[in-house]
Amino acid sequence: MAAHTDNMKYFVREIEKNDGCTLKLKQCYMGDVGCVVWDAAIVLAKYLETKQFHEPSSGVSVWSGRTVVELGAGTGVVGLMAATLGAQVTVTDLEDLQTLLRVNIQENQALIKSGSITAKVLKWGDDVAEFLPPPDYILMADCIYYEQSIVPLVESLKLLSGPETCIICCYEQRTEGINPEVEKQFFELLQQNFIFERIPPDKQDPEFSSPDIHILHIRRKV
Repeated sequence: MAAHTDNMKYFVREIEKNDGCTLKLKQCYMGDVGCVVWDAAIVLAKYLETKQFHEPSSGVSVWSGRTVVELGAGTGVVGLMAATLGAQVTVTDLEDLQTLLRVNIQENQALIKSGSITAKVLKWGDDVAEFLPPPDYILMADCIYYEQSIVPLVESLKLLSGPETCIICCYEQRTEGINPEVEKQFFELLQQNFIFERIPPDKQDPEFSSPDIHILHIRRKV
C-alpha cells in the first residue's frame, strides 16, 4: 500500500539531457508553487548545456568544479542539471520543500559523476554565512512573482554574490494581475547594485526556449 500512496503523491517529469541521460523529477500533486517543474526551470536547465558552457566533443565544461548556489530551487531540476555537468551545487529553498529536493537528489544521484549536490534551507533575506565565500554562479528560475519576496530576494543576491559571481536568472514574463508590477519592482531594485544583459534566443537551447521566457546574466556593479 505504501508504494501506491507514494505514487499518488508524486508524478514524474522527465528531462532528457544532450548526452542521452534523463533527469527524473518528482513533483507533488498537492502543494504550492515549489512542487512542480516550471517551464522557466527547464529552459534554464537546458541553457546550462548549451555550447558556450558545455562542449563535450572538446571536453570543455565551464561547470566543471564550479561552485553554484540555486535560489528557490523547487524540485531541484536546475541544480541537478548543473551537478550532472560537473558543478558543486547547493540547492536552496524553504523548509517545506526540502523533502522533495532530497527525493529528487536521491533519484538522480547516479547521473552525477564529478559534480555534487546538497540541499539546504535558505529563506531570502536571512543570513548567508554558511553559503560563503560567494559562489561562481547563482541560478534562479521563476523567482520573481511574489510581491512580498522581491526585497528579500534582492537582499540575498547582494549578500551571496561577489565581484566574480555570475547570476543567471530565468523567468517567465506574466502579463496578468500584479505580475508586471512585481517584475518592474525587481528590476528597479536590482539596478541599484547590479548590471544585467539579456541572452538572445539564438544562445539558448533551440528546442527549449520561448518568447515569454527570458534569461539574464546579472553581475554586481564594480
